[in-house]
Amino acid sequence: MTRKLARFLLAAVFVFSVAALAQTASADPALPAAPSAAATTPDTTVASTGSKIGTINIEQAIFASNEGQRDFEALSKKLEPKQTELKNMNDEVESLKKQLNNQGEKLNEDSRGTLMKQVEEKQKRLERSVQDARDDAQSQQNEIAQRILQKMAPIIVKYAGDKGFGLIMDTSNPWPQGPVLWAGPSVDITKAIVDAYNAQSGVPAPAKPVTTKPAGTSSRPAAPTGGTKPSTTTTPPK
Repeated sequence: MTRKLARFLLAAVFVFSVAALAQTASADPALPAAPSAAATTPDTTVASTGSKIGTINIEQAIFASNEGQRDFEALSKKLEPKQTELKNMNDEVESLKKQLNNQGEKLNEDSRGTLMKQVEEKQKRLERSVQDARDDAQSQQNEIAQRILQKMAPIIVKYAGDKGFGLIMDTSNPWPQGPVLWAGPSVDITKAIVDAYNAQSGVPAPAKPVTTKPAGTSSRPAAPTGGTKPSTTTTPPK
């Protein structure tokens, strides 16, 4: 995947309490479906006696899944024309700024004022276009990540119950932004979940597996147990 597509992060700590989910589902099996890990869990017989604590990097799991790699790569290609458009707009602004710096003192007051106005107007247009593109890209990234996350959540819950975990904590955000100061690899279930998700989804592995996470704008898809808290850091192309 190209670095043009922005990397995504989760908005909140993504914690699955297997016992709580199982008890909630068992207590009221007629509860209507809702976009949460508990509601999307098809199996209400998850063991509630697990005592182990495990970790999962949800960001990595979504990105590493075959479906995630396929869909984010497709989105990256889809956004390339907009990236090119923004680059051309930025190049035009930089060219006008250079012209103003090099020739400003040689121009009469009217010509210099006209050029300065052009720079200001095109700079504002560029900034608006970057913001619009950022919002659109973030929305599409969120949609992909949230869709995968909702299908992955039941797999996490079932796996955790089968393996005797009572709590799974997300490590997408390193401490101190995240809750986990340190965790050994023996309690990490990320790869196991990715493998299980790939097997269930039936999406084939990409011809060239993605090994580098895309960078640029960061957007935060809503976790099943929390709301969306988008945050972006797009920098206009140079």
